[in-house]
Order: sequence, then structure tokens, then C-alpha cells
Amino acid sequence: MSLARADQADPLPDLWAARGAVVSAAAGAAASAADLLAESLRAAESAACAHAFIRRFDAAARATAAAVDAQRAQGAPLPPLAGLAVSVKDLFDVAGQPSTAGSAALADAPAATADSPAVARLRRAGAALVGHTNLSEFAFSGVGINPHHGTPANAATLALDPATPRVPGGSTSGGATSVAAGAAWAALGSDTGGSIRIPAALQGLVGFKNTQSLTPLAGCIPLSSTLDTACAITRSVRDAVLLHEVLADRSCTLTPRPPRLLRLAVPTTLMLDELEPAVARAFEGALQALRAAGAIVDELPLPALARLAAINAQGGFSAAESWAWHRRLLAERGDRYDPRVALRIRRGEAMSAADYLDLIAARRAWTAEVQAVTAGYDALLSPTVPMVAPPLAPLLQSDEAFFAANARLLRNPAAVNFFDGCALSLPCQAAGELPVGLMVWAEALADDRVLAVSLAIEQTLAAGRAER
Repeated sequence: MSLARADQADPLPDLWAARGAVVSAAAGAAASAADLLAESLRAAESAACAHAFIRRFDAAARATAAAVDAQRAQGAPLPPLAGLAVSVKDLFDVAGQPSTAGSAALADAPAATADSPAVARLRRAGAALVGHTNLSEFAFSGVGINPHHGTPANAATLALDPATPRVPGGSTSGGATSVAAGAAWAALGSDTGGSIRIPAALQGLVGFKNTQSLTPLAGCIPLSSTLDTACAITRSVRDAVLLHEVLADRSCTLTPRPPRLLRLAVPTTLMLDELEPAVARAFEGALQALRAAGAIVDELPLPALARLAAINAQGGFSAAESWAWHRRLLAERGDRYDPRVALRIRRGEAMSAADYLDLIAARRAWTAEVQAVTAGYDALLSPTVPMVAPPLAPLLQSDEAFFAANARLLRNPAAVNFFDGCALSLPCQAAGELPVGLMVWAEALADDRVLAVSLAIEQTLAAGRAER
């Protein structure tokens, strides 16, 4: 039984559907975990998955799938992830494997002696871990380019526009590509300023950045201890719920929220600026569909957003905290870094302790201001990023073009990290168009509400597509 995606015009089967196939005992309806894993490993070899993996764990993944099939044969209950393929960003420790953050500077890193807690939770839930995925070096870019291991393909745009290689989005570039290309059903990654949501948006996937405190970061190479969040890319919102429950080791309480009961707001400050026509068209179409289904969708000026750039003008938490982690390694092996990454890290060298404490205080005041203005709404809606995936070649050739695109990609999602909020990006484009992400976001610890609202939005948009 094949659940592989035939091409990008077909809807992606999700992990829930695959798990149902593995669990099912009906004659002719069941698929083995081993068979589905074999399909995933074949997809990992495809052109759509080029440069997605830094190292593969095929043998261990096959052993996990075989163990799940043995459990099913014995009539035992199956774990939540049922021996299905899940990829791991090359930041998270996997026992017996090195973690190198996609960098030549860590090429000789020793193998981890234990799984990071996030990986241990996936393994305990029955994930067949298929490999460490590629990323922007040290997770420090929203574009997804990696000069050491090659830049992962954008699997979604490759199918729609094969003549124009486009960026995969970062920093969880290989993770998103592994899911979009069919090599994994979900991808463990991190989100510091959009690193889950940006590649999800650019590759037509779902990316959920939970409240930072809900998931463990131990055993993960840091970028910013203040902003980093362990979370996942999936193929559907219901898969996002499942992966969050596994990674956070908690059960979500999802109150059904039909569109007619939703009160939503669209921040008009900053987040709607300079939208590419395809993004503006898809975002407005989503808002129209929600209003037609009965949702209240207000426009909401949010002046605090206009001050974010000034607050973070010296580089923000990512520069200060990455400099603290990297300063010795840069002194010893700076020539092995991607120069674009090293440049951004070195911005933290000029930040004083007073600057850092001022930043903490500014964040606290800014967060309180945003919470006061947005209270009373179920969620806020914004384009995840203001652009579709840009062509790759100009960003490889020009530092100016790279940094301009990186800033645009980070602009909207990074606001949620600074807010210490939670957010989910889901596709909102029409069939056959380049992927566009719709970001559903709210304050810290509103995760279950954001997930419930996202389920309702996903269903509303799917119904609209079906009618067309």
C-alpha cells in the first residue's frame, strides 16, 4: 500500500493517515511500517531531496519500523508515531551520532553519548529517525543556504517551477525538504526567529512554533537561549498537534472552534508591508474565506511592531548569545565558518552587558504592550513571510541580495519569538501556485488555542478549495 506523494499537485498524505494505515487490521487495508519506511528512504534519494540530509540513520530506522510491525503482529498497542519516518535537524543530539550544526567548524565533533530529550521523546513515541538534516550553518539564517553541504532543494517549487531553483527557507531547510519530498512525515527542528515557519511557508507545509518553555532544548546546539524553541514541521495541523504532544510530553485540550465563533485580528502595522502580489492575493483570499464562513476578522493597528527594528538594532538576543557561545570557536576556527554567518555572530562582540540588560527590559515592556492591545482576540493572522521562495542563484552570488532577502523572511515570524508567543504557519495558496504561508499567532501558553484555531482555518480553506 503506497502513501507516497505522486507529485506536488497531489495533496500531501499526512502522518495521521499513515499511522492509520499501519494500525489498521482490515484485510487489504493495512500497510506495514517497514513498507512505508522503504518509501521514505527511496524519496530521500530523489532529486527533490537533494542536500536535505547530512547523515542518514537508515539501519536504525529500519530496526524501529520492524519492531513496530512485530508489535502489531502480536496485537500490542502501537506507539503514537508508529515506526514512521521523522527527520532530525543537525542541532539535536542523537546517541551514537555527531551533531555538527551544518558547519565545517564542527566536522570532527564526537558522537553524542545520549539522545537529547526532544529526540528521546520522539524515539519513545515510535519515530523511525531517518537522519540528521541540513540547515543554515548554526541555524543563523532564514534563507536556508549552506556552503558546506550544499543547499537543499525546495521540493514544492521544484515540482511547480523546475526551471528555477528556489531557496528552501531556513534555518530548518533540510527538515522542510525531507517532509515536502516524502522522505519524512515530520521534521524536528528549532525556531529562533522563524526557522520552522519560514521553510514551512516556502514549501507548502505546516510549521508550529510552540511557547518556548514547553519543549526541552537540552542537547541542542544553541543560537539564542532566549529565543530558541524546539518544535516540528508537519504536513497538516492535526500532525502538528500530535508532534507537539510528543515533544512537549503533554496532552492538548482543543476546544472546537467553528469559524462563526472566531474573533481574529490582522495587525496592519509592518506585517502587511511590501507583500509580493502572490502573497497578498493568497492572504486576502484566506481572510475572505474566513469572513464568508462567519469569522470576525478585524484590522488592528499594532504600533509596537514598528519599533522592533530599533529595539534589535545592535543584533538582538541572537547576536549577543551566539557570540557568547561561538567566541572561542571563532578564534580557533573562524576560517571554517560561512562568512555570512560569522559576520552576524560577530555583531554580538560590540554589545555590552548594559546593552543586553536594556534589551531584556525592552522586551518585557514590549510584550506587555502587545498583550494589552491584542487581548480579547482568539488569534492574530499575518502572512508568515511577505514573499514566495525567491530564486536561489542571485542569493548565492550577492551578499547584498542575500541579506535583504534574509531580513524580509525573518521580519514577520521573528516578532512572535520576541513576543515569547506561539504561532503556526499553514498553506493558504490556491492549487498550482507557489506556496504561501498564513501565520496564526498569540501570546505565550496559548498553544492549544492557536492549534484549535488553526484546525478550523485549515478546514475552512480546504472547503473553499474543494468548492472551486
